[in-house]
Amino acid sequence: MLAHGWPWSSFSWHRIIPELARHFTVHWYDMPGYGMSEKRADQPTSLDVQGEVFAQMLAHWGLSRPRVVAHDFGGATTLRAHLLHGCDYERYVLMNVVAMRPWGSEFFDHVGRHVAAFQGLPPHIHRALVGAYIDGALVNDLQGDDRENLIAPWLTPEGAASFYRQFAQADEKYTAEVEPMFADVRCPVKIVWGEDDPWIPLARGKALHALMADAQFATLPGTGHLPQLENPQAVLGELLAFL
Repeated sequence: MLAHGWPWSSFSWHRIIPELARHFTVHWYDMPGYGMSEKRADQPTSLDVQGEVFAQMLAHWGLSRPRVVAHDFGGATTLRAHLLHGCDYERYVLMNVVAMRPWGSEFFDHVGRHVAAFQGLPPHIHRALVGAYIDGALVNDLQGDDRENLIAPWLTPEGAASFYRQFAQADEKYTAEVEPMFADVRCPVKIVWGEDDPWIPLARGKALHALMADAQFATLPGTGHLPQLENPQAVLGELLAFL
């Protein structure tokens, strides 16, 4: 089961799904408010809701003890599902995850405080902003049209509104609730981290590992915040060895 993060979508897994599918039955989806999922104006899509939806998706697919791979805020989403909603995992990979406070860049905090001002941007400026935001997560150029496909869901009127709603609904309380419980994770864990992540530095990954002392820990040199697209072969090596 693959859990994407923000501002990504399930598309972010497309370079590793074919190889994973040779070994496992792979499940993935766009979280509410992301990718091809519904983006209603009145739709709550904060991390508490995402954790509940992840648990519901496991029930929908009949997955009682899946192997879970989580990236970015997929970390907080799946940790909440595991620690608060009773979802059990066979094995669990946390890759450059949002799991501990503080989280979010200065830009992230700024937009969150001034969402209304950004929601009125002309489409071409909004597109440039989304592109620049995504570029800020990377230390390597992406292959083919991967960058454009990451940007595309946010360019429709509904997508643009949902993009800024994610900033408005972000709240560190959703990780604060589970941080004291990290030692209670009930399955083997591997933490994988792009060493040069501009958004969530390696030190945060090491701090997470300190709270999960039994977890394996691996780093990916020369890789930023989006390892599954920046360095997919290295990611597959780490996943297949563990899963």
